Amino acid sequence: MSTSPSRFPGLAEDWKKIFVEEWSPFFGAVLLVLIVLALMTTGLFWGVFGGVKYWGDRLNAAIGLAPLLGIGEAKEGFLGHRMSLMNIMLVLGSATAALLSGQFQPNRAPKLEYVWGALGGSLMGVGASLAGGCTTGGFFNPVVHSSPAGWAMWAGLLFGAWVGLKVLLWTLDTIEWGTAAPSPIRVPEGVKRLYPILGLAILVGIVAWSAAWWASPEKQVASRAIVVAAGFAIGFVMHRSRLCFARSIREPFMTGEGTMTKAVILAMAIGMPLAALLFRAKVIDPYVAIPATFWIGSLTGGAIFGFGMVFAGGCASGALWRMGEGHAKLWVAMLFFAWVGSIASAIFKKIGLTAIDETNIETWEVTAVGRQAFLPDMFGGWGVALAIGFGLLALWYAVVRWNETTEKLTVL
Repeated sequence: MSTSPSRFPGLAEDWKKIFVEEWSPFFGAVLLVLIVLALMTTGLFWGVFGGVKYWGDRLNAAIGLAPLLGIGEAKEGFLGHRMSLMNIMLVLGSATAALLSGQFQPNRAPKLEYVWGALGGSLMGVGASLAGGCTTGGFFNPVVHSSPAGWAMWAGLLFGAWVGLKVLLWTLDTIEWGTAAPSPIRVPEGVKRLYPILGLAILVGIVAWSAAWWASPEKQVASRAIVVAAGFAIGFVMHRSRLCFARSIREPFMTGEGTMTKAVILAMAIGMPLAALLFRAKVIDPYVAIPATFWIGSLTGGAIFGFGMVFAGGCASGALWRMGEGHAKLWVAMLFFAWVGSIASAIFKKIGLTAIDETNIETWEVTAVGRQAFLPDMFGGWGVALAIGFGLLALWYAVVRWNETTEKLTVL
């Protein structure tokens, strides 16, 4: 801030603690799950891939591929589509946090990294299309919603990330083209000093925007005010705490470090029982965030997605908040994630892999790669369902903790 620390030392210290110093990933995980649960109390849920695929659908429409793929005409704009709006707000939330902390920095990557971003983003698009979502909609949400689909994708993510790291290491030893780092983009100091002011301006603008929509007499517009606030808050929290699902899967294999993994485990441990209370109170239908992909689609899609996110440098939500921070590679990865995700989703649906079986008379949806699966319905109650969920979280924690001391699972 432009405020002098010598004149207002207390305010300057508070500003530094809140907006400059990195938050604990555990604190970020708690805040993230509370935001997600707050969304659920309004009948909404956090999703990423739906908005990313919408962007890809619009791109395919612009280049003339939509009719060939069977993609219908968009009925909503970028700010009208709920998940598109939430993704945009996530990027804005991250950018605002980066500006307020003075950490916003346009960043160019070596040429080869853009190739890896395109490849990784494309594989993420294919994987998310099969799994019914990315690490948010295919893994995190289903686990919190007590669906085994999330755990099937988790297994696929672990395998895909492990293989991806092995292949990436081979490329580092084999490929020399495009590895030279480009000259850094230098931002004038005068511009950097304006970062906090610009960040505050965006923050005030978002609050005013959300308040204006909330006051709208139109119910749909008013509901979008919640999406604006929640998406922005998620992006802000993820940037400040560096929270990333890709890191939670990848880092134990890379360095043996398990802090991010334990933060994600904490978020799920808090989210599962609280979500269960909302489901029992019939505040929200648990099936709204459970993809019809258990187990084949979740496992296979997770493996492909896990491999891709290693090369892309982040998962879907992680890529979005790093885009807001200024990383050009992640913009490339997201472009291909959206484009190929749209194409893959259309093709898989057209050939019948992920199309919903309309002849199914059960209450849950069925596709060729799986079905909607809800543990309380599968085992007749919440006792066994939560025991399975917490048991798997405990197992994951134990393996990660053991690996921190032994590094038996690291590939570096």
